[in-house]
Amino acid sequence: MPTSITSSTTIARERARATDPATDPAALPAGPDSRDATDSLGELEAGLDNLQDAPAASRPTAGRFLLPLGTLAALLSLWQLAAWFGSPRTDLFPGPLEVLGTAGALAADGRLAEAVATSLQRGVLGFALALAIGTPLGLLLSASTTLRRGLGPLVSGLQVLPSVAWVPAAIIWFGLTDATVFFVVLMGATPSIANGFLSGVDLVPPQYRRLGTVLGASRTQQLLRIVLPAALPGYLAGLKQGWAFSWRSLMAAEIIAVGGSIGFGLGSLLQQGRDLSQMAVVVAAILAILAVGIAVELLVFAPLERRLLRRRGLAPGAGR
Repeated sequence: MPTSITSSTTIARERARATDPATDPAALPAGPDSRDATDSLGELEAGLDNLQDAPAASRPTAGRFLLPLGTLAALLSLWQLAAWFGSPRTDLFPGPLEVLGTAGALAADGRLAEAVATSLQRGVLGFALALAIGTPLGLLLSASTTLRRGLGPLVSGLQVLPSVAWVPAAIIWFGLTDATVFFVVLMGATPSIANGFLSGVDLVPPQYRRLGTVLGASRTQQLLRIVLPAALPGYLAGLKQGWAFSWRSLMAAEIIAVGGSIGFGLGSLLQQGRDLSQMAVVVAAILAILAVGIAVELLVFAPLERRLLRRRGLAPGAGR
């Protein structure tokens, strides 16, 4: 009997030790085993994060190249078939092979490279001027309700106004100079940048401002540390739209106002092909304009947008 009592007591103590954290050595936080378990858990979480991120990074990379290339190949094939069997006159509807040969000839004599470099230089300078004017304008309109009610409709109206409407007035004011081109680009891009800034500010949740007020932030601190960082996605969208407007305005100005001290642009090449009735030159110039626009989007704005969305914990678009 005493032996059975002693055994029962021992079993009860072992069960209590197994269920009581205070008496379990493995449950003590100060031991080295606990630190090893914590490190293992951290490594496990890091490994799971890597496993989750790897497919998301690989799928868009493959789709970003394969799908556009396949679509481009299909369109070029349809275009070539339409040129062979759909049009009796190749001079009015040249195929991609003929356009490629014309583009090669333009590149060989240096006209294509000169046109691309000149238009890019004009476009970047004009967009920089529009950025330097549109951003402070959007900041002023967002900071003052009175200014926004007075100038906001005018800025929106200027954004709707076609940029080509400014070309005749610019020629009268500045003549056939580069100032005409820059003025048209400026008037086309500045309203879009200002409105993009305003849209970004309008999308900032009001709780952010209230939180800043509770934390004792002044109006300037709220603007610089809360409103502006939160408005960056909308502002970036305005910049993309502003570049699109500036690039289109530049082409319209170069087509009409041929000349200037910088040189021969893509719009001038387009107009030259029309004057000489060379449809292959016209199509080659159109494709060069399209290629530059796509390159700027993929190399400049798309990386900025992906980085901005990742920093805010948002997933970029499926096609990015």
